Amino acid sequence: MRPVVPLALALALLGAAFGPVAAAERPVVVELFTSQSCSSCPPAEALIGRLAHEDSEILPLAFHVTYWNHLNWRDPYALTEATARQEAYAARLGGPAYTPQAVIDGTVGLVGSDEAALRGAVARARGAGPDIPVALAREGDSFVVRIGSGNGVAHVLLVGFDPSHTTRVLRGENAGRTLEQANVVRAIQDLGRWSGAAATFTAARPEGDTAAVLLQAEDGRILGAARLGRDGAHREALR
Repeated sequence: MRPVVPLALALALLGAAFGPVAAAERPVVVELFTSQSCSSCPPAEALIGRLAHEDSEILPLAFHVTYWNHLNWRDPYALTEATARQEAYAARLGGPAYTPQAVIDGTVGLVGSDEAALRGAVARARGAGPDIPVALAREGDSFVVRIGSGNGVAHVLLVGFDPSHTTRVLRGENAGRTLEQANVVRAIQDLGRWSGAAATFTAARPEGDTAAVLLQAEDGRILGAARLGRDGAHREALR
C-alpha cells in the first residue's frame, strides 16, 4: 500500500508552496444542471444563489445544458461540456438526465429545487471521504493547482465560473421572466490525472470571473475541492 503523508505534513508542503494557509474543511460540491429555457429551474437556481451566499463550506456550480436550446430561447451560457458531464452522471447514477438536477459530491442525484433533500445530502456529505489537500492560486496570467498526497486516482478539473448573471428571457418557457443566476459555469478543463503522489498543475486562466478546482475520481466521487479567493490568493480545503 502506498504510504500516506500525514495531514500536518501535507499542509506544511502546501504552505511552503503558496505561503501560510489555514486548514479548513473542503466545500461540499453541489452541481446544478439547469437551463434558461426550463420553467422548473428558477427555484433551483434561487436555491443555488442562497447556498453561494450563506455557506462557505458549500461550493455550488450551475452547469447550463444544451438540450433545451431547440426551443425558442437559446441559453447563452449553455455548454456542450455541461451536457456531457450530466450524461456521465446519468450513466453512473442511473436514470435519465433532466433539469433541474443537482448532484452532490458526484455521488447523489436529486431534484435541484428540493431544498430539504439537497440540504440533507449536503449534511451527510460533510466529513466523508479521504483527506486530500487541494489548493488553487492565480500567478500572473496562470492558475496553479497543487494536490497533496493520498490514495486513489482522479482527474484534476479547473472550472471557470461567473458569480452572478441577470438575464431577461424573451421567449420560450420562461418568456417575460428576469432570471437571477449564481455561479454560472463558463468553462471546465481537465488538467490531467492525479495518481496519489503530490502534484502541481498549471493552466491558462479559464473563461469566467473566478475559478474552482475539483479532484474527481473515476467513479465520479469528488475527493477534494477548492475555490479561488476574492483577492486571487489560494484557498486550501480538505476532504
